[in-house]
Amino acid sequence: MVRDAVGVIFGEAGTSSFRILLSDSTSVHQGEYIKAWHEIDGWVLAQVLSITRSGDSYTIEEAKNGSRKDKSGDRIIADVTVIGKRDDSGLLRSPSTPFSPGDPIYKANNELICSSLGLSGKEMFIGMLEGTDIPVHLNVNSLVQKHCSILAKTGSGKSYTAGVLLEEMLDRKVPLLIIDPHSEYASLKEEGVISTEVANRFKVSPRSYAQYVTVYTPANKSLNPKADEVFRLNGMNLTAKELSEAFPNNFTSTHIGILYEAIDKIKAEMDTYSLDEIIFEVKNNDSKAKWNIISFLEEIRETGILSTNPTSIEDLVQPGRASIIDFKGVAPDIQSMIVARLCSALFEARKMNTIPPGMLVVEEAHNYAPEKGFSKTLSSDVLRTIASEGRKFGLGMMVISQRPARVDKNILSQCGTQIIMKVTNPNDLKAISKGLEGVSSYVEDELMRLPPGVAMLVSTDIERPILVDIRVRKSKHGGESVNVMRSVNLNSAQGASARKPPVESVPMQPVMQEHAESHHIGEEHMSVQATTAPPPKRKPSREVKTDEGGGLFKKIFGASK
Repeated sequence: MVRDAVGVIFGEAGTSSFRILLSDSTSVHQGEYIKAWHEIDGWVLAQVLSITRSGDSYTIEEAKNGSRKDKSGDRIIADVTVIGKRDDSGLLRSPSTPFSPGDPIYKANNELICSSLGLSGKEMFIGMLEGTDIPVHLNVNSLVQKHCSILAKTGSGKSYTAGVLLEEMLDRKVPLLIIDPHSEYASLKEEGVISTEVANRFKVSPRSYAQYVTVYTPANKSLNPKADEVFRLNGMNLTAKELSEAFPNNFTSTHIGILYEAIDKIKAEMDTYSLDEIIFEVKNNDSKAKWNIISFLEEIRETGILSTNPTSIEDLVQPGRASIIDFKGVAPDIQSMIVARLCSALFEARKMNTIPPGMLVVEEAHNYAPEKGFSKTLSSDVLRTIASEGRKFGLGMMVISQRPARVDKNILSQCGTQIIMKVTNPNDLKAISKGLEGVSSYVEDELMRLPPGVAMLVSTDIERPILVDIRVRKSKHGGESVNVMRSVNLNSAQGASARKPPVESVPMQPVMQEHAESHHIGEEHMSVQATTAPPPKRKPSREVKTDEGGGLFKKIFGASK
């Protein structure tokens, strides 16, 4: 009777929600977009929130015997929320009168989905709308000026997703300054490995960004051989305030007073001074408390982070380039001091317009901008300032964390784009639902079930939270987890080979011996390559939706025409 319908509205129907009786259990899935005809507004987009199935004819005896022959009487019910339709002025509105019970429901076509949700952008391609072949794009200006957060539990793909966004911004010449505590983003310089199937689906090709990326190390190149340059802070004419802010929490006003007194004496005698002069003057103090200060100052000096030839902020922030501050081998306390001074210089330079507009990327943001009550770091205040005032000056911030509950809520609340992957910790879920707009209890349930590679996108440019199958990276992913058993097996095999006694045999001819050795080396190289190759991009968790629909089951609606 009704061609291509997947169900029919029944029971009580309102303007914002209704229920439908489905034709079968496979006609639609949870989260799928559907359309319903409204007598005033025409076709209206809606979404399936949940699906239940009940069988009143299934008896206790059948359950005990574990047998059930007839399932034709099952009722498959879907709860639906109404998204709405664009009016003549372009605003998304829900109908003002309720839907009619008995009206058929159909799968939504791509055009209606795109126009209703606002998926019409053509700039930053980040993936496909989950379960469909509809591409999802983000606006560059909106992402940078209104900030962005990427939140997920460990292993859910937050660093991978961040890499996708960084690739898109580099393609559009957006300057990037990346705070990288775990050496994950230097892999932007290496070309990725993409299967033909995945490359065709997302229409991307492997690419290296080596010519646009510079890796800086605050340590030295012996600790971080992948670094291109060393990063140094200005070590001349340090003020007492700058140094005292980095003091450990157990330092008292006595320690601060000793430092201020020493620097005041130095300023009275010379125009320029270094950390060595400050240490020398502190040693002349009579108080026993001076030794704690001297130990702290000497620790900073030994890191080599302070220099008379510091790295300029103008060198770090350039059009079309990404500067990565790789903290491998740097102590956490020193990291916080570096981030505080670097971000302060970045913000001041942007206010003075000495550097172009760009994006600050902060990985493991809970370490540098923790929520009040967890800890206090030197970098908290300046990152909070950038989050609240950076958009005025074209300075955006991308916040990445595996512990949303521990990130400063003032910073998260300023993010106009939130990309949230699988989260299961109750405290983190609570923090997300409280601090981010557009997140409901339905969204919380979805976040706990998301498969790797799928993210929930909440954006001011998109009407409601959507699920996105994140595209494959063009460059190599640098955040793969170590496969412990592969490493153990490889080391065991190498150890056994080293312990194996030599086999007596007739000596080979020189040419043959050389060939055998080269063949062995090639096999070993291939083995190592196999253990370090990135895992293949996962297939979509749901079958890609097309515009084809199915008829209702004959029992209720009769044969299709």
